[in-house]
Amino acid sequence: MKQILIVEDDAAIANLIYESLSDEGYRCICAFDGKAGADTFEKGRFDLVLLDIMLPEISGYELLEYIRPTGTPVIFLTAKGEVKDRIKGLKMGADDYLTKPFQIGELIARVEAVLRRFGNNEKILQFADLSINTDSRQVTKNQQNVDLTVKEFDLLVELVRNKNIALYRDRLYEKVWQEPFTGETRTLDSHIQRLRKKLGLEQQIKTVFRIGYRLEE
Repeated sequence: MKQILIVEDDAAIANLIYESLSDEGYRCICAFDGKAGADTFEKGRFDLVLLDIMLPEISGYELLEYIRPTGTPVIFLTAKGEVKDRIKGLKMGADDYLTKPFQIGELIARVEAVLRRFGNNEKILQFADLSINTDSRQVTKNQQNVDLTVKEFDLLVELVRNKNIALYRDRLYEKVWQEPFTGETRTLDSHIQRLRKKLGLEQQIKTVFRIGYRLEE
């Protein structure tokens, strides 16, 4: 299920988008100011961000600069409808731009179009000298096969898809093991250690104090 972050300070608009996209089968999370948006984005893995520009705390433009290095697509939703504003947003790296007021059907169509171009559907992931085939679940390093367990493979995919992002231990555990995190870190930590050793990623998989791990490119 695709996960979408909605950063919009107008609660009525945010709730309308939330309900409409949820009805289409998307999992949505709302944040109502720029700082909350940044905090929520950091803690989760999102396939798309719907981002207002005029936000309290941190503007949409500033938040876009934070999101852009992760490769997560962004659609601006804003009342700033002048051509110069659209050009600025697109030049900064937004993948689409929808001016308020908008028809919810148009928003859904644009969401679908962006997700067709982006998202985490790549069958082949690349990181340094690693190639990861998500269909065959094969990993090669310098064109040599590397044997990974099921959880090691799933953990590697999560790290690669969120490279350069600090991932919280609880979120990482729940995503890979598909069960609630109880606070016990030994299982996750031991899998991280094995990945480091098997793939030669001792320097790239960083431990982030009091948070979790980050795969650094």
